[in-house]
Amino acid sequence: MHDLMDGETMQIQGSASKPYTIKNVSGVYSCSCPAWRNQSLPIDQRTCKHLRLVRGDDAETARLGNVLAPAPRSAPRAVAPSLLLAESWDGVSDPTGYWLSEKLDGVRAYWDGVRFQTRNGNRIFAPQWFTAGLPLVPLDGELWLGRKQFQRTVSIVRRQDQSDLWRGIRFCIFDAPGEEGGFESRLNVVRLIIEMNQPPYAVAHPHTRCDGAEHLNAEL
Repeated sequence: MHDLMDGETMQIQGSASKPYTIKNVSGVYSCSCPAWRNQSLPIDQRTCKHLRLVRGDDAETARLGNVLAPAPRSAPRAVAPSLLLAESWDGVSDPTGYWLSEKLDGVRAYWDGVRFQTRNGNRIFAPQWFTAGLPLVPLDGELWLGRKQFQRTVSIVRRQDQSDLWRGIRFCIFDAPGEEGGFESRLNVVRLIIEMNQPPYAVAHPHTRCDGAEHLNAEL
């Protein structure tokens, strides 16, 4: 049996004329065969006969046992937190005075003061060393690895093994929804939290006040 290192690819001959490609990206194993591609499961919960042939049944069974399993039918439904959601600009309204920030291609995360949740209220199993320094107050932000790294970010965040791959991720905070006052006031709270607690893996997401449509187009 052969296991693929992170970033390694391998070709294997199947029933098609061209060989299939299997690869490992941050612990997410994939295959280009139709059986793998047409599954409705999340990408980190899929397998196929080609992956089992290369890695072995025991290795694949162990891998699939480490990912987040679907909740049982009797489990209580997760309660989604109330968060700010973006709206599309109509291209006509004057954007002067609005706050501008980069739309990060990461995983939206809500820190409830104890643990991370998704927008839908499902738990995110971040390592304890990653959450060190975060306060006992709600924070809203994005778990972000970098530009054009969305798929890899998702694969890391969905795991429950609290791997060292989290060390490349940052919690980019853009709101403190539990605080009183308007958005500007809550932004100041976020900056104060970062300054006082200095969490090693969290940052305040930068915002810029828009000077008008020309400024907006330049930023875009």
